[in-house]
Amino acid sequence: MAQKREGPPERTGPGAEWPHDPTLWPYTATKLAMDACFWWMESFGSAEPSDDTALSWTTPNEVALELPTLLLRDFSRRRAGPPALICAPYALHGALIADLAPGHSLIEALGRGGLDRLYLTDWRSASPEMRFLSIDHYLADLNVAIDEIGSPVDLIGLCQGGWLSLVYAARFPEKVRRLVLVGAPVDVSVESELSRTVAGASQAAFEALVNSGGGIVRGAHLLRFWSALPDVEVVLQKDLSREAAPDKELLDRFARWYAVTLDLPGTFYLQTVRWIFRENRLARGCFVALGREIHLERLRTPVFLLAGADDEIVPVEQAMAAAPLLGAPAAAIESAIVPSTHLGLFIGRRSLATCWPRIARWLKRDESGKRSRDVASA
Repeated sequence: MAQKREGPPERTGPGAEWPHDPTLWPYTATKLAMDACFWWMESFGSAEPSDDTALSWTTPNEVALELPTLLLRDFSRRRAGPPALICAPYALHGALIADLAPGHSLIEALGRGGLDRLYLTDWRSASPEMRFLSIDHYLADLNVAIDEIGSPVDLIGLCQGGWLSLVYAARFPEKVRRLVLVGAPVDVSVESELSRTVAGASQAAFEALVNSGGGIVRGAHLLRFWSALPDVEVVLQKDLSREAAPDKELLDRFARWYAVTLDLPGTFYLQTVRWIFRENRLARGCFVALGREIHLERLRTPVFLLAGADDEIVPVEQAMAAAPLLGAPAAAIESAIVPSTHLGLFIGRRSLATCWPRIARWLKRDESGKRSRDVASA
């Protein structure tokens, strides 16, 4: 009698054959889940992306500076108070995650919270000429952007933008007044599904992904292997109706944003995979940024940690694991855990209405914990 093959069960249907390499099974499973979720979106009417994928910004802004890796967007209403820079994720989707739609924009929420000087890193999708850009290149351009704004800034890092912001703050502590880390992976010794998937795949698999794109990691390829798109209503934290025109418009806008991906430089991508997720260098104190080793225990900048109780990408334990690594006194570290998925932290209606006003109030305090003089006199 033939031995039963171990591993995932046999499947039928186009493209459903499981690969022979077990390290690829997680990718195949998530691909199938993604296909199922796109079927759900198509069945929901206008959730299917339209041909016109170019989306306008929800909040008026202007480009303050153009750099090789990013556009620095200025959302400021007036030149009052400390400047705040939102460091968007440079991972899969564009920076519009910070300004998706009315009621689903953290730019809007922070503005309502009284922050008048707001900026955003709008990362460029990588061209073939950018294939050798490294993490240091992105830190260097972030440094130029902050010099353009005028330091010190309040730095708000979202997901991947969180660990990049933390590295920057540790490298240039005098240029960051306060630091907010939202759903940010810092210490991956606290496991997540993502860190386990990376650890379970061979380095050769990631290098093959880079080589297949000619030195560029194509966002469209990553989207196929990413974790399944969650229920849009859960992400947006809003009940949606197929019949209501505003809900159809919101669904279409979300789907169009989700469908457009960023390409990443191969060097940057492989460094991220290896240094952050495989070797955990940032938490271990052996991450080198712009020529200097980063030691988080020396960083005394006040920090706010925000995590989602239902975050499927960066679970609470991983997001909060940054706190004991920091050198800031306990009184200078605040945290909040909210009922939210990963994307819901940035675009969920309930998250934006509750936790982001608290973050805005925290950012308006001076270093002694009191409200700054310009806010108190307003």
